[in-house]
Amino acid sequence: MIPLSVLDLAPIVEGGDAAQSFRNSRDLARHAEGWGYRRFWLAEHHSMPGIASAATAVLIAHIAEGTSTIRVGAGGIMLPNHAPLVIAEQFGTLASLFPDRIDLGLGRAPGSDPVTARALRRNLDSSVDQFPRDVVELMAYFREPQPGQLVRAVPGAGLDVPGWILGSSLFGAQLAAALGLPFAFASHFAPAQLMQAISIYRQGFQPSHQLAQPYVMAGFNVFAADTDEAAGLIATSMQQAFVNLRSGRPARLQPPVRDYLSRLTPAEATLLDQVTACTAIGSAATVRQAVAAFIARTGVDELIIASQIFDHRDRLRSYEITAGLWP
Repeated sequence: MIPLSVLDLAPIVEGGDAAQSFRNSRDLARHAEGWGYRRFWLAEHHSMPGIASAATAVLIAHIAEGTSTIRVGAGGIMLPNHAPLVIAEQFGTLASLFPDRIDLGLGRAPGSDPVTARALRRNLDSSVDQFPRDVVELMAYFREPQPGQLVRAVPGAGLDVPGWILGSSLFGAQLAAALGLPFAFASHFAPAQLMQAISIYRQGFQPSHQLAQPYVMAGFNVFAADTDEAAGLIATSMQQAFVNLRSGRPARLQPPVRDYLSRLTPAEATLLDQVTACTAIGSAATVRQAVAAFIARTGVDELIIASQIFDHRDRLRSYEITAGLWP
């Protein structure tokens, strides 16, 4: 069995608030650590009513302080929203507080709509071409300063914070391969180019001081419960979230709805089939079969599990079942 990790979107549920979300995320991280998960990653999103992890570095500190061994990181920081030096200082601080436990995943999407992106950056001058340069600049700040170097990350310099490239297309695969960084593919919501991206990354990989061989982590949705029926019910919160978001109606994570799939329009059903292609819903036996098939098909080195579940107890139970799929 390959390593399993947790991707937490710090969901704000209907009737809840961000403070409750942060308590639940920390509680989930503590349990995940005990169950043997390797990493606990949080994602940067902005102006999203149902996601509380906008100040990602701050929340990483909250999670890392409440745990002791699990790696905690960003999956990811949307680098076009930030100056590379600022992120180097933030993650240099985190790595100083929690040595050898911090990961830095980097993406080029804004994690928001165009209006919010403009509010974050004040201008949209950054381009696709700028992202690779920003990644190189950022990772350089974590190495030992060179003679005459005028700008340094303090803290950050010399800490070699592990960097990852995140992607949902072929661009990220090409960049991760060229820079010799581990690659995490967002197949939990954008699975269409997964196999092609993995192939491009592995074939083009150039060893670096961080990584000698290609390393692929893939996102995978899991909704596990004691029965297939119970799992199908808790999965409807995620299904509602996808439909609402793609329909321009982002909302807090909604309670489960019985027979939700039967209420969808053909277009909505097609959308869900596409975006949730990398998903397991069911009892332990059902989920085990689906996860094993995905690993066999992709040959990934690690899975990062997303479980957008309304009730915190159900979410804990789902991750517990997933952690125990193999002895």
